[in-house]
Amino acid sequence: MFTPQGPTFRELAVQALSSVEHGYDLLAPKFDHTPFRTPDAFLAPVTDFLRRLGAFDAGLDLCCGTGAGAGVLEEVCRERVAGVDLSAGMLDVARRRPSAPVPVHWVRGDALALPFGPVFDLVVSFGAFGHFLPALRPALFSQVHAVLRPGGRFAFPLPAPAVPGSRVHLAMLGFDAVMRVRNALWRPPFVMYYRGFRLGDITAELSAAGFGVETYALEELGRREDGSPRCRMVVATRR
Repeated sequence: MFTPQGPTFRELAVQALSSVEHGYDLLAPKFDHTPFRTPDAFLAPVTDFLRRLGAFDAGLDLCCGTGAGAGVLEEVCRERVAGVDLSAGMLDVARRRPSAPVPVHWVRGDALALPFGPVFDLVVSFGAFGHFLPALRPALFSQVHAVLRPGGRFAFPLPAPAVPGSRVHLAMLGFDAVMRVRNALWRPPFVMYYRGFRLGDITAELSAAGFGVETYALEELGRREDGSPRCRMVVATRR
């Protein structure tokens, strides 16, 4: 699961008993050697999709971590890219990325209080939504709406839910149960839940925030046995 350069079990345990911000500060130097980093095989079809979606000037990677998603924006944005994250440690790693074809700015900030005006044409996010409890998602989506220009897009991949009873589904149930017990017994909380981010719910919440919502199958990632796509792109357009 981890490369030899990745964190030890003890380091992961210390991270899990920290706050979200401090935990990622601790993990940052080894984050790119864990399965938590969005893999390039997943980022490539997203990049191709966004190229087909349209031309963009300015893009924002929401909860950017070490900058893997910002690399997608560097390929599809013509003028500038920004990445915002709560963890100073993750941003320090992101700043050491190779030079990009467009200017890239790394900003420490809270996704629930974004320090930008309506200056972006495209906002993306990869794997960060488990850090937001359902009650906070309307505020998150309102923040994204506020930093987009009219007609701007909020685009993110949404993998299909795990098949009930499958090993992946049971693993997610187990992880979420452990996190709930941990947060009931230990402070500060570490919010990271893999289940509960359902397409129907987020479509309604994005619509309420002022977006028009469409979904597209990422065919490069294949289909399940029932014919449904393994992953969809959700594209929310600021009305």
